Amino acid sequence: MTEISELELQNLRHLIAGFDTSHCKLKEYANCATDQKVKAFFEKGAQTAMQNKEQLMKFL
Repeated sequence: MTEISELELQNLRHLIAGFDTSHCKLKEYANCATDQKVKAFFEKGAQTAMQNKEQLMKFL
C-alpha cells in the first residue's frame, strides 16, 4: 500500500468524522420515529453511513 500524504490523511479524518456524526444522528432520528417507513428510512441511512465510515477506515 502506498503512503498517503498529510493532506489526504486530514481529508480521511474529516470524512470519517462526518460519516460517524451522520450515523449517530440518523440512529437517533430512527429511535424517535413513530412511523415504520420513516424509521426504516433513517435506519438504512445510518447503516450506509457506518458502512462508508468502515470502508474509509481501511485506508488508515
